Amino acid sequence: MTEPSFEIVNPGSNSRWLLTCDHASNFVPLDVAGGDLGLPPGEMARHIAYDVGAAGVTRRLADLLDAPAVLSRFSRLVIDPNRGADDPTLLMKLYDGTIIPANRHADEAEKVRRREMLYEPYHAAIDEFADRRDDILYLAIHSFTPRLVGRRPRPWHITVLHAWDERLSRPLIDRLCEERDLVVGENEPYPGHLPGDAVDRHALRAGRHNALIEIRQDLIATESGQREWAERLAPILEDARKRLED
Repeated sequence: MTEPSFEIVNPGSNSRWLLTCDHASNFVPLDVAGGDLGLPPGEMARHIAYDVGAAGVTRRLADLLDAPAVLSRFSRLVIDPNRGADDPTLLMKLYDGTIIPANRHADEAEKVRRREMLYEPYHAAIDEFADRRDDILYLAIHSFTPRLVGRRPRPWHITVLHAWDERLSRPLIDRLCEERDLVVGENEPYPGHLPGDAVDRHALRAGRHNALIEIRQDLIATESGQREWAERLAPILEDARKRLED
C-alpha cells in the first residue's frame, strides 16, 4: 500500500483533546482483493463498510477544538480497527445480512497481512499523539445506522458509550441531556466497550479520560448535517471538559 492507512488533521496541535475516527472510510486498498471486496456500490455505501458522516464531523470538530484527529483510510470490512487483534470479528465475513465475498476464504495469514499493513500503522499513529501529553482527553467519533435489518428503529439522536471509567463520559452525558430537543442514549445501541477495542487500547489501559460518541447516521449523511453537528458539539464538549476540571 503506497498511501498511509490513516489521515491526520491538525498534527501540530497541542490540545488536550485527541479525536479519532475508526470507521472514517469505505476505501478498499488495491493491495486487498485488487481494491474490490466483491460488493456492489450500494452495499459499500452502507454502514457495514464505514460510519457514514463520522469523518466529516471529526474533521470539523478537530478544527473547532484546534485538536489533532486521527482517521482511518480503509473500510472496516477490510479489517476493523475498532476490534482487538484477537477478536473473531476483526475480519468480517458476514455483516448485517451481507456476505463479504472477498473475505469468505480469507485465512489467518491474510488477516495478519492486513493487520500489519493497515491496522497497526493506524494505531501507531494514535499512540504517537496520545503520548504527547499526560492529560489527554480521548474522544472517539462514530455513527450508527437508524435501523439494522429486521430490527426496530433506533430513537436516539446521539449516544455516549463508556466502560467503567466515567470521568469524561458522565459530564458529557449530563451536558447533552440539557439539550431538550435531543434523545440521548447511554451505552446504546451497544454496551460499553469490547476488550482490546480502540478505546480500551489507547485510553482505558493507560488511564486516560475518554468517551465514545455515536451519532445517528441520517442526521450527518450530508456535509451540512456534519457541519451543524460538529458546531453544536464543540461547545458541549468544552463544557464537559470544564466540568471535569471543576
